[in-house]
Amino acid sequence: MALARIARSNLRRSGVGNAYQKDMFNERSHTTKSSLPSSHVDGTFSYISKIKEHNSMNFSMRGISGTPYYRTPSSNTQRVVEESESELEDDRQRYAGLEATKPGEKPRVVVLGTGWAACRFLKGLDTRIYNVVCISPRNHMVFTPLLASTCVGTLEFRSVAEPIGSIQDALSKDSNSHFFLASCTNIDTNKHEVYCETITNDGLSREPYQFKVAYDKLVIASGAEPSTFGIKGVKEHAFFLREVNHAQEIRKRLLLNLMLSENPGISEEEKKRLLHCVVIGGGPTGVEFSGELSDFITKDVREHYTHVKDYIHVTLIEANEILSSFDVSLRQYAMKHLTKSGVRFVRGVVKEVHPQKIVLSDGTEVPYGLLVWSTGVGPSEFVKKLNLPVSPGGRIGVDGWMRVPSVEDVFALGDCAGFLEQTGRPVLPALAQVAERQGKFLVELFNKIGKQDGGKALSANGIPFGDSFVYKHLGSMASVGAYKALVDLRQSKDGKGLSLAGFLSWLVWRSAYLTRVLSWRNRFYVAVNWGTTFVFGRDNSRIG
Repeated sequence: MALARIARSNLRRSGVGNAYQKDMFNERSHTTKSSLPSSHVDGTFSYISKIKEHNSMNFSMRGISGTPYYRTPSSNTQRVVEESESELEDDRQRYAGLEATKPGEKPRVVVLGTGWAACRFLKGLDTRIYNVVCISPRNHMVFTPLLASTCVGTLEFRSVAEPIGSIQDALSKDSNSHFFLASCTNIDTNKHEVYCETITNDGLSREPYQFKVAYDKLVIASGAEPSTFGIKGVKEHAFFLREVNHAQEIRKRLLLNLMLSENPGISEEEKKRLLHCVVIGGGPTGVEFSGELSDFITKDVREHYTHVKDYIHVTLIEANEILSSFDVSLRQYAMKHLTKSGVRFVRGVVKEVHPQKIVLSDGTEVPYGLLVWSTGVGPSEFVKKLNLPVSPGGRIGVDGWMRVPSVEDVFALGDCAGFLEQTGRPVLPALAQVAERQGKFLVELFNKIGKQDGGKALSANGIPFGDSFVYKHLGSMASVGAYKALVDLRQSKDGKGLSLAGFLSWLVWRSAYLTRVLSWRNRFYVAVNWGTTFVFGRDNSRIG
């Protein structure tokens, strides 16, 4: 280490180093204790101060006499020692946390993330076998299929947020299991440690507060980030739709623009800009949000904002076909229905995003008051900087058992993981059902190896894992507004299967998602919100 080299250099300057080197050749003649740093099992260092102790018996027995070569450390060396101990103390404070489990303790599973994959894994983990630590910048799971409904008030925000403590109650009740509101910044696979940084909000005396957690098994399910394709201005001016706070910001902006447009002195052109809602991306999220907006405009804006009802409209911009994974007939139905509902379709590619307009690749300028970006997801910055195998598309590379090759006891699943090219498997789409089924597969595997004493670090070698993960697509659904939806039950894009569109599909869509909501509490919330909206309309209060 650098500190050791500095100490040696100071020893040489004080004349001690030469004597030390001479006596290296006479190590059988006597034994001494050096002043160089020694490593303890806890990873810290201490300097041995008892340098004066010598085995004088060895000297006298061999008839060797001499002056002890070192009695007192030099002032420079003492300063280095003091500074080193201070730095080590700062490092211990900086990376306080959970140390490695001891013999006799339950193995510790660390889970990064609270998305679909992580929560399905946490829900099924046998806490009689494992202690579990979950680390995530949010303390809840988002039921993403219904998130678009919260943007316009069809559902309340709490209806789509499931607290992590209700998914795995050991995180709230077990003294050896924990949830940490933090982001993982790095992973040391050799030491079996993850390094984290708390969410900064000026609430702690030292910001950002950093800590480490040792693991026996690590599950990376940190999800993905919205793809911006490096387009200038997207992150600064567009809204994404992946988190509850995203939906809250969209709702506040939408209602603010409606109220501002009614103020006196606003020009006709400015009213049109304020009330122009632009959606980028024709996938299920973009289409469902467009459908919710058209419902909101038809049923609520026309009743509560009569002065500006003729100015508000929705434009959906897509480079190719909307709902490209759906059957052709369903895509055509969605286009026809949304067009009839007032949604305008534009085929184009965004070149730049400005505060009040977007510029397409053909030079067309599109003014907007609300811009929602929904063009899919890609690997996060955290995933990109990890020194782990990479699958096509930049995700963490895994094998058929969700293991990360070349490192021990590390698994990855969900949107942040993809099959390595050598497995011969395609990278699965970033869908909730993919992540959920991977989480179910992996937790069953963990419970199996845990019962065979394979839960501890480096202890699963030799335990048969059984069959690898196989994904079978269960179909796709999307709501297009006005009590209409699409249901595509084909197992692949080119396969054959049942395809439905219309009111019956809408009933199937609502029933399916109501049963998929994790808790009975949130199922109750969703059902009550739907009923309230149907009878009384959407709440248009702007809070915050």
